[in-house]
Amino acid sequence: MTEYVMAAIDGSSFSESVCDYAAWASQALGSPLMLLHAVDNRLPAVEGADLSGSLRLGAREALMQELAELDEKRAKINREQGQLMLEDAAARAAERGTADAQTRQRNGTLVETLVDYEDETRLLVLGKRGESADQASGHLGSSLERVVRELHRPILMVPRGGFSVPQKVMIAFDGSKTARKGVEMLAKSPLFKGLSCHVVTVGADTAEQRMALAWAVDLLQQAGLEAQGAIHAGDAEVTLHAYETENDIDITVMGAYGHSRIRQLLVGSTTTSMLRNAHIPVLILR
Repeated sequence: MTEYVMAAIDGSSFSESVCDYAAWASQALGSPLMLLHAVDNRLPAVEGADLSGSLRLGAREALMQELAELDEKRAKINREQGQLMLEDAAARAAERGTADAQTRQRNGTLVETLVDYEDETRLLVLGKRGESADQASGHLGSSLERVVRELHRPILMVPRGGFSVPQKVMIAFDGSKTARKGVEMLAKSPLFKGLSCHVVTVGADTAEQRMALAWAVDLLQQAGLEAQGAIHAGDAEVTLHAYETENDIDITVMGAYGHSRIRQLLVGSTTTSMLRNAHIPVLILR
């Protein structure tokens, strides 16, 4: 089965960044690009609305028929709008050097759609929901934590803004089995070939931490990557964001589950906080 770089496209302003980073990843990994749009035609329920006794039978049937026709028209418009989004995204990917991107449109929620395509996904690229995100991106942002929890594939979450080819990557490393597996994945992956790798541990500067960090740096260097390590004490989220800024990091890499304070960043309510505050792409490894 072919594995794709899967890009989740919607009507938000994040979609341009999603398309740009997905095209870059497709070329770096040597995997085909799939642009995917989920059409969710569900309408929010109206609170306290109960018209069952306020209309005569004939009037109620006429109203229900009219509503059904409106739903059908709305669904058609949503599909047509989504197809235009996919066409625009494919054209943008072609401008970035990926001319053979495939497109798919699927009825259903974003999470359901991504889970259904999980076996065909090598890397998922999707946008984040910022504090000032426009209304069209609401379903994407509200579903982000569920996607992280339910999809067992690497996820590249990208912020809104201009694209530039990544030069520096920071790996949040806590020495756990999951974190070590992440380092091994990166050492083998062509995605970060030629990039400068910063391996950062948040915690006390102990002999055990230094030994684990040295293992990670050595493994990356043996794979031909330029790598360096650092240990910093403090709050994990604050410390990692500060390191990103001070060292001009282009992408942060984290494991979805670990066994330290870094684990808390992607488990429970702090997941949304960490990702929402990100100003650069975050690659979440599973």
